[in-house]
Amino acid sequence: MEISQLAQVLVALGCPAEKSADMAAQLDKRARQLAIEKNGTYEDALKHLMALMRQGWSAKEKGF
Repeated sequence: MEISQLAQVLVALGCPAEKSADMAAQLDKRARQLAIEKNGTYEDALKHLMALMRQGWSAKEKGF
């Protein structure tokens, strides 16, 4: 997935648009690292990290 596409997905999940490009680049880098560390795929690592981010934004919106 390209960084620009990932940034669009992050905005759809609740990421502030002005931070989406930087967060997408960081997320991409971490997903690649995690895939190597866990001997898994980039796609699985990216899904896992995005799920965590979605949970965080959801909790923030609820005031937790």
